[in-house]
Amino acid sequence: MKQTLFQEKYPVLVSEIGKNETACKSVEDIAAYFKAKIAENPKVKFIALFDHFAHTKSINGEIGTGICGALDVIFCFGFALPNPQVLAVRPRSIGVADMGDKFVVSFMEAPMKPANDAMEMWVKGLRNQA
Repeated sequence: MKQTLFQEKYPVLVSEIGKNETACKSVEDIAAYFKAKIAENPKVKFIALFDHFAHTKSINGEIGTGICGALDVIFCFGFALPNPQVLAVRPRSIGVADMGDKFVVSFMEAPMKPANDAMEMWVKGLRNQA
């Protein structure tokens, strides 16, 4: 995984996974994999799938070159609710883009180490998980 600053302010972790490196053949397969990982942890709650590609296409929005599918898996690590400000960084999402020959999987760094560790482990688990 590569850590970057998206737009010079958002800490994002990104992994490019060749389609030959994973048993997953589509963004839907990867979303199902993440839903299963979320279901394994009683402190994590699945919320929704958002088909970002279909939405953007339906409003005649701009879609980057090479992107042929894009989903967001939305969920929450709800370990605590210590103050109202924490709501600004919840829920979490993992984005999955189909780039033809590879998938690009990304998520914004969470302010909680256990959440980051879990998401990073899930993403790394996509490689050769057949």
